[in-house]
Order: sequence, then C-alpha cells, then structure tokens
Amino acid sequence: MKKLLMTGLLTLASTSVLAADVCEGYGPQTGRDIDSREGENKVIFSMAPPASEMNLCNIHFHKNAEHKAKDFSLPATEGAGFMCGMSQNLTAAELKAPEGKVCGNLKPGDTIEMHWVHTSCDVAPGPGLGSCLSDACANPNLRVETQVFTLVNDSSAMDFNDMDYDGNTVNGYHQAKSIPMTTGAPVEFLGSTTGPSFTEQACSPLQVSWSVRPHCAKLDINSIQTWCESNEFEEKEGHGVRQLVTDKRLLSVIN
Repeated sequence: MKKLLMTGLLTLASTSVLAADVCEGYGPQTGRDIDSREGENKVIFSMAPPASEMNLCNIHFHKNAEHKAKDFSLPATEGAGFMCGMSQNLTAAELKAPEGKVCGNLKPGDTIEMHWVHTSCDVAPGPGLGSCLSDACANPNLRVETQVFTLVNDSSAMDFNDMDYDGNTVNGYHQAKSIPMTTGAPVEFLGSTTGPSFTEQACSPLQVSWSVRPHCAKLDINSIQTWCESNEFEEKEGHGVRQLVTDKRLLSVIN
C-alpha cells in the first residue's frame, strides 16, 4: 500500500499542470531562498514537532543545494541548484581526488544538500520516502532537517558516519547519531517535497516542515564515499534538484 500511495501522489503531482502559470490549490513549495521571508501561499498546516520527537525515516542527499542562501548562492555549473561559496577557496590538498568512484560522480569541491527526513509515524528508517508512512499511518507529519556541505578530501573535516543512523534510538525515537549544530540557527518554514520531477507548474502535494541551516560546512568526501557503498537507505548517489521556487504564490511566509 505504501508504494501504491506514493506512486499515486507523485503521478497526481506530475500530471496536474493547470492552465495557470503556476500550480493552483497546492500548499507551499520547496526549495526556496531562505534569506527571503516573503510568501503569499494561503494553504496553512501545523508545523511538525521537533525532530527529536519524531522518527527518523530516511536519509538522502542531492547533488548541489536545492535551497539558496548567502552561503550557498553560486549557480551550479550543471544548470540547476547552487554551490557553497567556500568551494571557490579550497586548497590543493582539499581538492585532491580520492581513490575510486564517489557516489556516482562526486568530486572534491562539489556541493551536496543532505536531508534527514522525520515522520510522526511509528516506523523504522528505510529506503525512500515510502518508509515515512505505513498502512496504519498514511498522512504523517513530516520534517526535514537540512545541511548543505562542501566536499573536501580532508579527514579533519566533518565525518558523515557520525551523522548516520546505524540503529540509533533516543527516548524511543529513531534518530541520527548527530546533525550539525554549528552552522547557524535553522530557518524553519512550511513547504513540500522536492526533486526534479516538480516545478512551479507541477507541484508536490505533500506537506513538509523544513529546517534549513544557513551556513555551509566542509564534509570529508571519503566518509560519504563509505556511506554510499553501504547504508540501510540504499542510497548510492545524489538525487537531482528542483529548480528554485521563486513565485511568492507558491511560498509560505517565514516568521
């Protein structure tokens, strides 16, 4: 049932392109420029509880940032998403190519946006967003904790294995071992799911509370390489990014 529900929602979103220049009747969309707090979307839903009071249900990442902020505002060379400004000032050692292929096509200097997805359902973490719901919980509250990283070949940089799940539970909730706490106060807002299948004309129907940290951090590329080689989420490479949502009719107000 989980698979059928998710397939149906995604099909609905991808085929519901209206005559208007933007989606009509949908809730606020993501990703956005988190430095701009304006929004005109009238659909309101309750902000999800803190991640510490929800179950981690999925971890995945996107190549390039789907959101935009002062720290990650360089247009990506691939034409979609953004890169961290710090990627322009790395040392030769930080840019040294590691041995082997990294998560499909990653290299030092690349930007990734990591998503820790949390749900109000009583479920265990697993592959895909279908792991965030169940037959008994088909309409969960969802929260995504977000961090944008610059990849460097440096063992002294952050190690993603310290931020993985690995069966960790806290107060009865499935939780990541850690999520960055030194990259600025997360900007919280109401939005949607993301990914390249959605646009300003084909919106996502799923409602998500977002917490996006405003500053980039350096991540050891060797640690994400190890994670891609084996993780319970079956993630092997970065996902694509959704073009930035800029129409205020599709954005919530950030308080």
